[in-house]
Amino acid sequence: MTATRPVPVPTPKASPSRRRLPVALAVAVTAALVASRFGAADPTTWVLETVWVMAGLPLAILMRHRFPLSDLLCGLLAAHALVLMVGGHYTYAEVPAGDWVRDWLGWERNPYDRLGHFVQGFVPAVLVRELLVRTSPLRGSRWLAPLTVCVCLAFSAVFEMLEWLAAVTGGEAADAFLGTQGDAWDTQWDMFCALIGAVCALLLLSRVHDRALVRLGVDRPAAAS
Repeated sequence: MTATRPVPVPTPKASPSRRRLPVALAVAVTAALVASRFGAADPTTWVLETVWVMAGLPLAILMRHRFPLSDLLCGLLAAHALVLMVGGHYTYAEVPAGDWVRDWLGWERNPYDRLGHFVQGFVPAVLVRELLVRTSPLRGSRWLAPLTVCVCLAFSAVFEMLEWLAAVTGGEAADAFLGTQGDAWDTQWDMFCALIGAVCALLLLSRVHDRALVRLGVDRPAAAS
């Protein structure tokens, strides 16, 4: 009796749309970064605000095969980069859309800075969650969410210390970067906005993020224990 040779099962390939999305986002972010430099209100502020994009984008590209990011995270990082580039181009206190919202609602300050710090918590929360799910034993743990929030708060605190350092070394020249708009509690508000952003991201996107990770090839997290 002749043994039958097993028929090889083809390995499933990633969807072409998923392969193209990170590339399209990288091209769009690069183009927007270059465009944001022209006519920037304060070149030094532009550098300080967009340095995260200039450092993060090449890193994501270099790691795209070894550690590809989920589509959800790629989209959020691109959106965060856009927020940073707009703030860097106009300075956060002078973003026209923020002036329009301020005048429409009768507020005393341009709220774009608050939006920037909300996003500073919202997007890193998904980034930190993805890193912890894929590289630590915390996948499916009830500690995943609180530790993610703690990391985001730590990053926000480090950013505020960098702003403090800029104020000490730059003096009045750093005013555009700080964007306090005369608010003595600006630092506390910045960190509070980041906290709210991180919590909102986890409440709204955790399940969506889990599905995005499954599509990437990461096993679905086990139930929290």
